[in-house]
Formats: sequence, structure tokens, C-alpha cells
Amino acid sequence: METYIIEKNMIVFGKVVKNFPQGIGEAFDALIKMISGKFDRDYYGISYMDKNGKMIYYAAAIEKYNGEAEKFNCEKLTIEKGKYICVTVKNWPQKTNSINTVFQEIMKNDKADKTKPAIEWYKNDDEMLCMVKLKTD
Repeated sequence: METYIIEKNMIVFGKVVKNFPQGIGEAFDALIKMISGKFDRDYYGISYMDKNGKMIYYAAAIEKYNGEAEKFNCEKLTIEKGKYICVTVKNWPQKTNSINTVFQEIMKNDKADKTKPAIEWYKNDDEMLCMVKLKTD
């Protein structure tokens, strides 16, 4: 595990995956098709537990211009700036079944802020970062 710093808040947009976890791939395919049809920007999976203990997962993309979320009738979310515990996953399309295990390992770290969303940062079609914000002192 390493530390990754996000220098400024990032605005992303997307939609809740209704049938998590089975519908994640389909949700990202639909998002990519809706925006441009290409993997031409950073995409994110954002997940957290709601107050009832249900996992909420968003398939999201970085907003390239103000108003893009509204143009595509999507929810706007913010990925907070700060320090994150990070694990890089190479060849992620072949390892989607093991992503949950990566996050379980990150969450075992006492410094992981379990009150913040877990972030999957799909940098390209090979490299993905699994990230959880560090607790602030």
C-alpha cells in the first residue's frame, strides 16, 4: 500500500448502480456510451454504506466542463482532496472479482477513514487505483 495525494476536490458525475455488484460493468458501459463511446477520460467507482447498512455504488466520470453532469441528467459528486491509502491494480479487467478483497485489506489499516467513500479510479483500460481517504489528525 502506498499514499496518494489528491491536490484539489474533483467533480465527477454518474448514476447509482441499481443491482450492485452485478450491474457495475453494465453501468460503466452505459456511462461511457452516453458520454462519448470511448474510454477518453478518468472514470470512478464510488462506494459507501448508507445509514441502513446498504452498499451504495456510483459509476462516475470526471466532469470536463461545468454543467456536463446536468447535460447527461446525472448526479454530481465530489471526490475530496487529501491523502489516500492506495493500491494500484494492473490489468484490472481480468481482476474485477478481487477488487473487493483489495478494499477489505485497505480497511484493515487503522489509518483508513471508514466514514469516507471508497474510490476506484479507472485511469485507463489497464491501471486502476483502489483508494480510501486517510483519517485526519
